[in-house]
Amino acid sequence: MRIGILGGGQLGRMLALAGYPLGLRFRFLDPAPDAPAGQVGELVVGAYDDPEALGSLVESVDLVTYEFENVPAGAVEWLTGRVPAYPPPRALETAQDRLSEKRLFEACGIPVPAYAPVSSEDELEHALASIGLPALLKTRRLGYDGKGQARIMDGSMASAAWRQLGGVPCLLERLVPFDREVSVLAARSRDGSTIVYPIVENEHREGILFCSRAPARIERRYLQEMAEAYACRVLDALDYVGMLAIEFFVVGDQLLANEMAPRVHNSGHWTIEGAETSQFEQHLRAILGLPLGEVNLRGYAGMVNLLGSLPPLEALLRVPGAHVHIYGKAPRPRRKLGHVTVLAASAEERERRLAQLFEVIERAGEPAPRA
Repeated sequence: MRIGILGGGQLGRMLALAGYPLGLRFRFLDPAPDAPAGQVGELVVGAYDDPEALGSLVESVDLVTYEFENVPAGAVEWLTGRVPAYPPPRALETAQDRLSEKRLFEACGIPVPAYAPVSSEDELEHALASIGLPALLKTRRLGYDGKGQARIMDGSMASAAWRQLGGVPCLLERLVPFDREVSVLAARSRDGSTIVYPIVENEHREGILFCSRAPARIERRYLQEMAEAYACRVLDALDYVGMLAIEFFVVGDQLLANEMAPRVHNSGHWTIEGAETSQFEQHLRAILGLPLGEVNLRGYAGMVNLLGSLPPLEALLRVPGAHVHIYGKAPRPRRKLGHVTVLAASAEERERRLAQLFEVIERAGEPAPRA
């Protein structure tokens, strides 16, 4: 069985590493000749919307998936006419437009922060009057890792924010005073069966995920049940197949949906060592129609992204319970170069090990967040 993957980044690389024990083979399409997935599989170099490159990708593959949500939806539609492609194109189209995404959440009965679509500077002024301040102005498309966003703390900042984002269609969203940021990872197979991982607690730095904890430091069981119910509503509404991540703000006893990713997700990297079935194997099981795997935890996990530069490998490996993943990417500011997962037998031990890991990263020049 050969699987074609749109995208050759670290997520594609980890999908292949999870698939080889199952006897799977992989072919990737990516515009970059040094894409990390080329280390572990056949790499077709070309644009995602290039028919010749897409034709090379689907040659001798049994099905296609994608590893990030900014591939052209039209390319996935083109592929769907030739081989099975999962997750479905509708999920990709929805996730690529923040307005469509919000409307899907609302249609599923999932609360979201107050928002308004904005297509001009005049509309921005009206939206600010109705939404209130502080607020975030976000481009409707192509925003990830903190890109395509501008914070508006008072009315005098509105015009500059509009110009900063280039005057493209946007969404104005009320800035939420949340207690925590969390995500839920869920999988739905071709037969409609679903499974949901425990809630993950996330810390971001400059809009980029820095640290995830599983399970989250939340004692309220009903929040897990609420997240599971919300995820299953979205999976069913989209007739989804594969892994899906939804990010939420915890506000008191409520979860407000922020955004979703129709793919394996950075906040699920801890599952490689920390869960009975990793999110990468789970995604492959789902798109192949295989039985979904158990999601039981193997302890208390903490995952930290290595951003911009790499600390010495020896120092990372000295942290007890550390599992290091280096992606083989050239260093540059804010770029995800790898991650480290620590496992522990208790929440307290996890925090001690994360503190050691933060210290290693800080010594290497990357300031770590406060635990």
